[in-house]
Amino acid sequence: MDPDRALAKRASNGDLAAFEALVDLHQPRLTTMAARLLGSHADATDAVQETLVRAWLALPRFRGDAKFSTWLTRICLNAIHDLRERRGQLADPEAPEAVDLRDGFAASELAGELQRALAALDPPFREAVVLYDVLGCSYAEISELTDVAEGTVKSRIYRGRAELAQLLAGTSTAGRESE
Repeated sequence: MDPDRALAKRASNGDLAAFEALVDLHQPRLTTMAARLLGSHADATDAVQETLVRAWLALPRFRGDAKFSTWLTRICLNAIHDLRERRGQLADPEAPEAVDLRDGFAASELAGELQRALAALDPPFREAVVLYDVLGCSYAEISELTDVAEGTVKSRIYRGRAELAQLLAGTSTAGRESE
């Protein structure tokens, strides 16, 4: 049973307080995903804002076939893709805004290296790794969100992790050589 179903039902009937409760529950997770996929906290904020507007407008059409969180995440992925198309490319991962300085881990050097490595991955691999390793989505959820077979999801996660490991190993080796 979807724990959000009752709130979603009330929100779809125009209950703004129910929608605000759903936003409070899901906004941090959406922001984390968007920031990791876009490489910029400012772009992530824009994508999540667009997601919430789209979700509010589409709520009357939410049938409950999928979990509310899955439905909302799919809307956010679409907003992220649309933002990338409008902007033409991802934010510069070297830019200071690429991390949220309120997050202690995000402000660390390792997080900066990880974000730069994530930004270097092809979007399908980055998406699969972030959904699985950062958000904790199952293979089945990622398959549903990305409209690809579970085997493809597993392959993208494996290849994305392998590329990340290579990129991060190169970063740490380069850092040691310059010392």
